[in-house]
Amino acid sequence: MDRNAVRRAWDAVAETYAARRDPDGSDAALIDDLCDALADDSGGGDGDPLVLDVGCGDGARTLANLPPGSVGLDVSRRGLELAADTVPDARLVHGEMSALPFAADRFDAITAYHAVFHVERERHPAVYAEFARALRPGGRLLMTLPSGRFETVRRGWMGGEMFFSAPGRERTLDQLRAAGFADVETRTATDPLGSSTEFALATLAGEPDETRTAP
Repeated sequence: MDRNAVRRAWDAVAETYAARRDPDGSDAALIDDLCDALADDSGGGDGDPLVLDVGCGDGARTLANLPPGSVGLDVSRRGLELAADTVPDARLVHGEMSALPFAADRFDAITAYHAVFHVERERHPAVYAEFARALRPGGRLLMTLPSGRFETVRRGWMGGEMFFSAPGRERTLDQLRAAGFADVETRTATDPLGSSTEFALATLAGEPDETRTAP
């Protein structure tokens, strides 16, 4: 599926996906750990950390649990409409993760739950390069780690169809390191549909900027 087809597919299934997802669970709890780490990074400084949720969808699973003022990005306008109701105080942006519409060194952290594997695996290095560009030095990444190598269109998924693509677990970890992410840690948690999923937590190389400016 090309990018426009993926966008249309998400528009078609956005409501069903939101209705079937469990907004709680251990993968949601990982966000608490991320927020604790960001608080430690700030050293008790003023202001909330600025977090970008890539592939935010309706916002219930991740964006709603992030610090106030966080930003949600999605390729689906219907998903963003749902997120506007779920997280009315968030800034919502329509765009693609392989070309983030933000300045460099903008965010303290990026979350990408069940998102990157909807992009062709050949473009994953470009996605991770964009994550690194948009993060401040020392910024953090929390994302789903695909367990295998695949590229397929699942017919009947959520009543529609959806594209999935990944180069494999080890290749993904190598790509993250190549993009400048260090201290990559993996954890297993339950995903929104009740399955067990592995997640990667990583830190962008470089010292955190203690003179963070307001967004």
